[in-house]
Amino acid sequence: MTNHCCEAMTRQVNLSCDEHAAPYSCPDALIEFSAKFQEYGLIIHDGGTSSSTIEFCPWCGRRLPESQRERWFDELERRGIEPREGDVPEEFEDQRWLGLPPR
Repeated sequence: MTNHCCEAMTRQVNLSCDEHAAPYSCPDALIEFSAKFQEYGLIIHDGGTSSSTIEFCPWCGRRLPESQRERWFDELERRGIEPREGDVPEEFEDQRWLGLPPR
């Protein structure tokens, strides 16, 4: 189990449901964490896979890490990689591209 800012956030991000394969279909799943972008989001349970990015933890109030989404796209562009073409290196699918160990 990967730790986050507090126990409540850690439980939510690591939530595993026996009834639902994806967090977007589980009404108990509230938070999504994107390791590659270092983003947290509130899951929008509307039948899709949307979430609303948050900057502070809803439980402990701590500021969450700054999103690395723009940096991710900038780094791929710098390397001449077009993410929409599906040629994204494996290390860019999680936080390894930031020099962080896989979660």
